Amino acid sequence: MTDTEPNNQVTVAVELERLRGTLEAGFARTDGSLALLVQRSDQTDRQLADHEARLDSLERSRWPLANIAALTATCGLAVAAWELAVR
Repeated sequence: MTDTEPNNQVTVAVELERLRGTLEAGFARTDGSLALLVQRSDQTDRQLADHEARLDSLERSRWPLANIAALTATCGLAVAAWELAVR
């Protein structure tokens, strides 16, 4: 063994510890970013479900309008035809 080998082992150990710290910090940032993305995804899912419910509500309340418009047009046509027939 030479005198440089123990120093190399110490240097390698120090560098490995620095690398470990860098990796831990990187993983912590990645975990934080993923948690934020999951939170935003959950918010988007809730917003989408809310919009879907509101759209369903609007569609349910709107369907009679077409029937009422058709009935009104038919009644108007019948009244117009009756007035022409009476004259």
